Amino acid sequence: MAIETLRLSIQGMTCDNCARSVELALASVPGVLKVHVDLAGAAAQVDYDPDFAKRDAMAAAVNELGYAVS
Repeated sequence: MAIETLRLSIQGMTCDNCARSVELALASVPGVLKVHVDLAGAAAQVDYDPDFAKRDAMAAAVNELGYAVS
């Protein structure tokens, strides 16, 4: 299993609860192993197994919460 790291820029987070919601949504994507959300930096760092987790699935999980991923 090869683990990769992806940095997602996330727009719209305004508080710790927003960051926690994004963290939980990303962690629920199959193949995601570890998530760290940086509220001040408006980003998430995701460690994942590329055989199972895809960027599109991660972006969709965040978009469903009402935040934008770039």
